[in-house]
Amino acid sequence: MIHPLPIATHSGGQLCLLPQLANRHGCITGATGTGKTVTLQVLAQALSEIGVPVFMADVKGDLSGLGKAGSASPKTAARLAQLGLPEPAWAAAPVAFWDVYGEQGHPVRATVSDMGPLMLARMLNLNDTQQGVLQLVFKIADDHGLLLLDTKDLRAMLQHVGENAAQFKTEYGNISAASVGAIQRGLIGIDEQGGDRFFGEPMLNIEDWMQTDAHGRGVINILAADRLMNAPRLYSTFLLWMLSELFEHLPEVGDLDKPKMAFFFDEAHLLFDEAPKPLLQKIEQVVRLIRSKGVGIYFVTQNPLDIPDTVLGQLGNRVQHALRAYTPRDQKAVTAAAETFRPNPMLNTAQAITELGVGEALVSFLDEKGRPNMVERGYVLTPASQIGPLSQAERRALIASSLVAGVYEQAIDRESAYERLKGRAVQQPPAAPQSVPQSAPAPSPVDDNAWGASAGRSAPGPASPSRPSGGTRIPPQQSQPQPQPIPQQGEGGGLGDLLKDAAGGIFGNGGNRRSDSPLQAMVKSAARSIGSQVGRELIRGVLGSLMKKR
Repeated sequence: MIHPLPIATHSGGQLCLLPQLANRHGCITGATGTGKTVTLQVLAQALSEIGVPVFMADVKGDLSGLGKAGSASPKTAARLAQLGLPEPAWAAAPVAFWDVYGEQGHPVRATVSDMGPLMLARMLNLNDTQQGVLQLVFKIADDHGLLLLDTKDLRAMLQHVGENAAQFKTEYGNISAASVGAIQRGLIGIDEQGGDRFFGEPMLNIEDWMQTDAHGRGVINILAADRLMNAPRLYSTFLLWMLSELFEHLPEVGDLDKPKMAFFFDEAHLLFDEAPKPLLQKIEQVVRLIRSKGVGIYFVTQNPLDIPDTVLGQLGNRVQHALRAYTPRDQKAVTAAAETFRPNPMLNTAQAITELGVGEALVSFLDEKGRPNMVERGYVLTPASQIGPLSQAERRALIASSLVAGVYEQAIDRESAYERLKGRAVQQPPAAPQSVPQSAPAPSPVDDNAWGASAGRSAPGPASPSRPSGGTRIPPQQSQPQPQPIPQQGEGGGLGDLLKDAAGGIFGNGGNRRSDSPLQAMVKSAARSIGSQVGRELIRGVLGSLMKKR
């Protein structure tokens, strides 16, 4: 039995998060400058200490301090004396730094095929008609075995479909040239925001974010998001893709004595701003169901009302920092925030929200029976790690000592839709087709004290034969001088079409929306076990990302 995790203290004792209920999700809310970042730091390090891997986005750069032990500054000493608490056991947490741009951490990449049309449409801010065209483009690429790995692949595919719209009209329906042009323009904008670095290979292996160090502590994965926040749709879609990856690839485990992973979503309002209703419904579904896979999701935002009610109702563990009520609208928001807590007859919740000081919070965690405790006013504990960012030299040293150092740094551009359609495919020796993604350079030896020395770590490569990047490994074919039109049966015809229709369901791939029939169950099982990549290429998950065999 793992002991409760103390997060805050008040006159009646400590306010603790129960590890066995940490997968019931939660939220950390409050105005800017009220202490949300420190609360996030305390909560993340507490989970790490009991062996729970953590992911978080570092919007301001302050969270990098988790990688260095704290110290007793005069300000910290005064606070500890005020609360009557001893100094914490100063210690650093095992951390790994990541960065979409590859500048402040290991590069993070996903393939266009793995992202899927639903999330990509949100990133591009497409309307319904344009999204429909994008889905057709993905369907045509799937049917003809064309890999969409990066944005140049998608642009080439869009150009091909636009130029051959009449050929595809009978089988796939009308394809608007105006919609194709709008998608192309959107891709240019995404590339300018850094999408050209995010889309590609080697794709992130989600298991590299679920590690423990040699002492059994969970590794805290910190995504540098200060620059990424300048592209809010790229930021929110990336984190949504992360949730989709966890949801699709983790097995059902039910309630455990501690979560398998904790996921902190900072600036959570960006996930829901302007999101269409179908996407909101799918996000709600993921949040509701991912609990049984051992993942706890914690939304960090200024006001709990930034989160839709259907999602907010599933967040059992809550920490509310101060809100400022300067206008009548602000006062209504404070009242609404107070109503989300279980009332405490000894506390005026709405009044307390406006009176809280820095580092104070209203706290309500779930009890042993899964019921919300009455809200209590308390002081967040001092973290054992450094409050504030690391220096660039300290960050670089931690990046270099990571076990995944060198695995993701070098981008790979293998044969895909762009080369096939443009007739530039390079002839490959038959002895070793498509072996590049499986031969990432091994990292240099790591000191036994580094977090990566854990015996529980998965294979260091970002891709493996059982979990391919981009969802498919189609052997290279000889390029033709005139690659148009694409053969109608390609690699994706026949069995691929059967899998597409039978396994579609709710998975966002255009299939019929019905419960699984015996045929569907049989085909899904076959898709998970057959050696060919055709089935895995075509089966998409609840948020449209590819479902791949674990």
